[in-house]
Amino acid sequence: MMTDASRGEVYCSSCGFVGKDKTVETGPEWRSFSSEEKDDRSRAGLPSSVAIHDMGLATTIGGENKDASGKTLSGSMRSSIERMRTWDRRSQVHESADRNLRQAFSELRRLSEKLSVSEAVTERAAYIYRKALERSLVRGRSITAITAASLYAACRDREIPRTLKDIAAASNIKKKDVARSYRLLLKEMDMKMPVVNPAKCITKIASRAHVSEKTQRRALQILLKAEEARISAGKDPMGLSASALYVACTLEGEKMVQRELAIAAGVTEVTIRNRYKGLKLALGI
Repeated sequence: MMTDASRGEVYCSSCGFVGKDKTVETGPEWRSFSSEEKDDRSRAGLPSSVAIHDMGLATTIGGENKDASGKTLSGSMRSSIERMRTWDRRSQVHESADRNLRQAFSELRRLSEKLSVSEAVTERAAYIYRKALERSLVRGRSITAITAASLYAACRDREIPRTLKDIAAASNIKKKDVARSYRLLLKEMDMKMPVVNPAKCITKIASRAHVSEKTQRRALQILLKAEEARISAGKDPMGLSASALYVACTLEGEKMVQRELAIAAGVTEVTIRNRYKGLKLALGI
């Protein structure tokens, strides 16, 4: 008995009797049919996603110049198929909205990889951008700025510690432009964002400043006490987290200057000093 992997059949090599058909492919999740497709090793397409301009539902005409029986196509038929491939590629971005989404989601992928955010955050940002495009909020504005604002809104919605400075630095545009676009999205789309929890910023700042794990746990306890004392409301979460880390370093005897924590948190030394004094008075440290 022989196995034909391309047809999914098990047949007899002597008489041609097919013992089993439609067998399940158990090999790797890719294969290459010809030299033209050696760079395209996908056997099944990508799953549907809102972060793709056509949702990942578009069809593509393969590059193999053979018919269903495996015979090579004639010259005239090959020319017709090549023309169909060309129009198939052009038709995917025929409308201006598709071209807009293609450019925006390409930028979104780049920002997501640069900021190391999860796929769920990227999907949420793509959903927000699609809604903004439907309401004509992108018209007359920078696609990059709206994309960056959508990603920042997604990070705020999923409570991922990414600041406006991080988004602006990754997108290479001014912070005030991202902030302006973000305020536009909140106003026009009636979005409600959760309050940022300063405790989620501790790990980010500590890893940049090389603070020990013991000091991080002490800083989390300080922030918990500050929240119970209701002195954290209205404070910048990055500045409050950096101040709590500085207090923890002082209590644990770990050498750390305010300047290093200020650089790691992206705030000024004055902010850390003011929050440090407030924590000491409120918590009686």
